[in-house]
Amino acid sequence: MKTILLLGSGEFGKEFAIAMSRLGHRVVAVDSYDGAPAQQVSAERAVIDMLDGEALDQLVERVKPDIIVPEIEAIRTERFFDYESRGIHVVPSARAANFTMNRRAIRDLAVDELGIRTAPFRYAKTRDEFQEAIKEIGIPCVVKPLMSSSGKGQSTIRSETDIERAWQDGIGKGRGDLNEVIVEGFVDFHTEITLLTVTQINGPTLFCAPIGHVQARGDYQESWQPCHISESDLASAQEMAERITRGLTGAGLWGVEFFLTSEGVIFSELSPRPHDTGMVTLAGTQNLNEFELHARAVLGIPIPQIELQRAGASAVILASYDSPFPPHWSGVELALAQGNVDIRNFGKPATRIHRRMGVVLVSGAIDTDMTELRNQAKRAANMITLSTA
Repeated sequence: MKTILLLGSGEFGKEFAIAMSRLGHRVVAVDSYDGAPAQQVSAERAVIDMLDGEALDQLVERVKPDIIVPEIEAIRTERFFDYESRGIHVVPSARAANFTMNRRAIRDLAVDELGIRTAPFRYAKTRDEFQEAIKEIGIPCVVKPLMSSSGKGQSTIRSETDIERAWQDGIGKGRGDLNEVIVEGFVDFHTEITLLTVTQINGPTLFCAPIGHVQARGDYQESWQPCHISESDLASAQEMAERITRGLTGAGLWGVEFFLTSEGVIFSELSPRPHDTGMVTLAGTQNLNEFELHARAVLGIPIPQIELQRAGASAVILASYDSPFPPHWSGVELALAQGNVDIRNFGKPATRIHRRMGVVLVSGAIDTDMTELRNQAKRAANMITLSTA
């Protein structure tokens, strides 16, 4: 039995902890607040500020983990190099964790070292730099904090009236203590996909079938698998995904995002862990869902192949109000009355507007009409109401 220190205990950590527990391993779930989703299903829990390096060091010394799995961005990732030198396995690696928790690092790696095609971009730490970056990139453009997840602090500038709000969101809503934003050129794409990529300790890099997704406010709203794309676009995406994950090093599952345009494939972003759009794999689309794949890759268990078995779609369940208390769910029975619908309640102990509280999963035969499957997932999600009552 190995001890896994899980840094970040949200909905992804919850499913990962379940996958690890099923394989017989001990998970210590860590978050900045008590009662986080993964803590509800783990053997042990801890509550610390993971941006406090000394507190993180003390926790590692106490738990003595075999494996450290970061699931969020707001961590003193520079400490990982020391942990790794002491024989602790950092997932995917200390190098990968440090690069991918910071949009500047990953974008510079992709462009400067690996020659991967991305949207044009500029960085800004001050209002003057921000104005200059917008002038160089042009409007429309997208603004993101250098450190954030699930679209937090991300916005689109469509006219000059959006500039101040975008600056305030980008600086004020990012995670960690990096007060800097990236300004990206607006990409005219017809499809946005996630290519779940699995790197193994001993074995070839594997790819899941492409996942299509739709975002709003920078956060995913629905996803579906498979997303049918051309063979040339798939080959290009796989080549870029393998190149960048090899450059970052380490074993695990990665969520690699791409824009598909009339002029080819453009790299967007990368997460060194299960991806929100990949929750559609919980619908049974594959022989192993993304969390099971991550667990096996982390443990060094060989994964002979990834098989697409069914079509699936997901739609998020969002909170519409702020409250320090867990919500009351209604409409669940109505949604589940449909035979091919499942629901994941993440178990988050508080709500805020647009916070992701759960997800609806719908599955069908591989040749099912994907538009209908997506619509069914959204209809089921709309049947569910969260309230204070």
